Amino acid sequence: MTPKTKAILEKTSTASIATLLYKRGLRNQFIQDVSRLGTGGKRMVGPVFTLRYIPAREDLNPIEVFRDPDHPQRRAVEEIPEDHVLVMDCRRDATAASAGSILVTRLQIRGCAGVVTDGGLRDAEEIAALEIPSFCARPSAPTNLTKHQALDLNVPIGCGGAAVFPDDIAVGDGDGVIIIPAELADEIAAEAESMESYEAWVVDQVKSGVSIIGLYPMNDETRARYEAWLAEQE
Repeated sequence: MTPKTKAILEKTSTASIATLLYKRGLRNQFIQDVSRLGTGGKRMVGPVFTLRYIPAREDLNPIEVFRDPDHPQRRAVEEIPEDHVLVMDCRRDATAASAGSILVTRLQIRGCAGVVTDGGLRDAEEIAALEIPSFCARPSAPTNLTKHQALDLNVPIGCGGAAVFPDDIAVGDGDGVIIIPAELADEIAAEAESMESYEAWVVDQVKSGVSIIGLYPMNDETRARYEAWLAEQE
């Protein structure tokens, strides 16, 4: 992802990205049933670093496992590269947390671009108050050890029904999180820039009383008016 692509995606909605991916035949890149803790804040954009959980087995997940410096959850927090988004596969099971405020705070300090899980997050109020964008299925107090065993780092995973590969680009806003395949990021960003401009113009037209018929999508007459407006802006 180039700096220009990142700058554009930071201004592009997940809704616009979903439409652009759909035009390319990709229908299932939106992570389902995940929302942001807290409101407002900056849009999340960054390459993906993954953590995969499997169902916990009681004899392998006593509380003492966290003393192991090679525990995959702890390694994920300490090894994720700066400006990346940690995406966790919890099998859409939010009956236990996949992380809490201490680990998410550490991710923020390390320069992580965001946190996404289709499981739960504990200490939700504290996480919501942090600057780092954090998305989960819902707040959940039980420790991850009760339901989840951290296993693999930076491998392909499923999160909220979406296929997620390392170094794909995660974008998150008030609607949720969408995953852009890495090889499409620059292409999507280039088209998104003009799409966002067009849709902002359409919203202004609708507010002024213009019918959506022939406006969205636009017919030839509307296209001529829009192109004339663009020329004036330039």
